[in-house]
Amino acid sequence: MFSKILVANRGEIAVRIIRACKEMGIATVAVYSEADKNALHVSLADESYCIGSSEATESYLREDRIISTAMLSGAQAIHPGYGFLSENSHFARACRKNGIVFIGPDPDSMDHLSNKATLKEIMANAGLNVIPGTKSVTSVEDAIKNAEQIGYPVMLKAAAGGGGRGIRLIRDREELEPAYLQATSEALSSFGDGTVYLEKYIYPAKHIELQIIADEVGNVVCLGERDCSMQRRNQKLIEETPSPVVNAEQREKLINQAIAAIKKIGYVGAGTLEFLLDKHGNFWFMEMNVRLQVEHCVTEMLTGIDIVKWQIRIAAGIPINFKQEKIRMNGAAIECRINAQNCEKLEFLHVPGGPFVRFDTSLVPGTKVSPYYDSLLGKLIVYAYTREEAIRKMKAALCELVVSGISTNIEEQLRIISDDKFLTGEYDLTFMSK
Repeated sequence: MFSKILVANRGEIAVRIIRACKEMGIATVAVYSEADKNALHVSLADESYCIGSSEATESYLREDRIISTAMLSGAQAIHPGYGFLSENSHFARACRKNGIVFIGPDPDSMDHLSNKATLKEIMANAGLNVIPGTKSVTSVEDAIKNAEQIGYPVMLKAAAGGGGRGIRLIRDREELEPAYLQATSEALSSFGDGTVYLEKYIYPAKHIELQIIADEVGNVVCLGERDCSMQRRNQKLIEETPSPVVNAEQREKLINQAIAAIKKIGYVGAGTLEFLLDKHGNFWFMEMNVRLQVEHCVTEMLTGIDIVKWQIRIAAGIPINFKQEKIRMNGAAIECRINAQNCEKLEFLHVPGGPFVRFDTSLVPGTKVSPYYDSLLGKLIVYAYTREEAIRKMKAALCELVVSGISTNIEEQLRIISDDKFLTGEYDLTFMSK
């Protein structure tokens, strides 16, 4: 096992990883930008180093500075969290070149699986039902030709994308050219890669994702599904597990297919397979995230399995020591993402308590919301023996959560989980657009 890990991230996920390391007896190294010099993750780590100015391009995205800091501090491994360098194969290779373990999949797997257009072909060959579409489109004319073959409406997506960026819904030919120019430009600025592809738009649909963990000796387990259908502009707001619309037979079939696919491609580490569930009950493979997901903690609450700790163990060569049939999937867990709505300073924070209530955050009094990074303040997660009880528990927790001084979406989250469509589980990806 590693004796020291550098956490190449910030905010709540850096705090989350540092806590896991502390519980495992592993020393931690934090890196931070000038904007984050007083951040919680900096004070929690055993060592901390400033790596640049407030802009992410001059700090959290500086591979050279992060690797130099790891070597200077004697860290044996780097955990990238999510975002920033978590899906950067060049960074993973640079870690390996300098004798540092990258806690995530190997760079070759990342190259094969991070490009969503290529990934669909790989997963189709592995036996999954994939959404009809293209590998990549290289021009407006190419996009028009392929869109007509697929049939409108279509989705235009960034091949190297994530976080809802570089995605456009196209209903007819007139919308295609401006959407193509916008999506390629956004993808290039966000990911350094303007490659886009087309796929059939499936609607109405639920967004269902499966959390998997795989080790170096071929053990693969699936920790069940998450329903991530509550989204605004492709940004997730609420996640829950299990999905209220997936029955036991569907779940077992999907888990078996996912495990078989992961074994066939030889993936190692934590990852998420994402599907669209159509109104006929068909699951369509959409993409795979080869990193820790923001919403991983809702699965941890349901199963009792610490995904971050298993990422670290697997990277250290330790095999998974539990079987699929031993995974607990009883009850229900719900997560609400608490976002800032402006760049203000926290005056007072009260975190809800009680059994099976968790708030993952980096907030401390005096924290100022930075304009340079994501607006996520924290993730409120609850678990209960039934979905109905979990909803009531979440309502109580949201009412108790106080974030004074910063405008947040807490009231909106309360309205959403009180809506009849959410209560019945019948909401889909169009809910926030109505």
